[in-house]
Amino acid sequence: MPFVTATDGTQIYYRDWGTGIPVILIHGWPLTGDSWEKQSCFLAEHGLRVINYDRRGFGRSGQPWKGYDYDTFAADLNSLMTGLDLHGATLAGFSMGGGEVVRYLSHYGASRVNKAVLISAITPFLLKTADNPEGIDAEVFQNIARGIIADRPAFMEDFGKTFYGRTVLDHTVSQAVLDWTQEMAMTGSLRSTLEAAKAWSTTDFREEMKRIMIPVRIIHGTKDATVPIDVSARRAVKILPNATLSEYEGAPHGLGVTDADRLNQELLEFISQ
Repeated sequence: MPFVTATDGTQIYYRDWGTGIPVILIHGWPLTGDSWEKQSCFLAEHGLRVINYDRRGFGRSGQPWKGYDYDTFAADLNSLMTGLDLHGATLAGFSMGGGEVVRYLSHYGASRVNKAVLISAITPFLLKTADNPEGIDAEVFQNIARGIIADRPAFMEDFGKTFYGRTVLDHTVSQAVLDWTQEMAMTGSLRSTLEAAKAWSTTDFREEMKRIMIPVRIIHGTKDATVPIDVSARRAVKILPNATLSEYEGAPHGLGVTDADRLNQELLEFISQ
């Protein structure tokens, strides 16, 4: 299996398909690069080079004790970008992966990147603070940690339903998709799952987003119960200097599955413009 070595020696697993403009797909919490399967196949079939990887602590990548912060996540992405010598790329980050996109661009610049996409992303800042009154109460995130510690499999089972907006009456995805999502989630260690959640729930990206000048497409579901659109995408588009927002009416968080056809086409069109 292909790996790149991060600056601290952690092995980062990646998949590299197709030829053409490189597109790097960065997965959300608590998943793996496999969660991009519908996008990876579609984009590669349509003439793009598609690369996705497992974030440290998850999937087939190494699981060190330390390094679950956005500076390290962005450094891992930089190791991939330089290791594969990618240029003219599009970075697409889903959910917590949006943080990697922003932190990478603010720390390493856009010399290798032409465009970016934020899908159901946690940016600009989720936590409610004195200067971020629109954010989410810290107690919500503390309850997530408590649930994971108490019974991680049960927590992830419930989380998957919210993730895809599945209810008793609205089967947005099959039980098999929920099972698959659970399997991906459980590849992470308890340590990495908790620490990554701390990172995406508490990191403030507001100031660094102001310095990102490349075109950014923001895509978000209006019924996202995991990362509500009002505290994320609708604020992000006002901060980023060169961004457009595409709202998916009635869609939940997991757009890569629930709205795969629309998302795939929008990604292809944006990247190819």
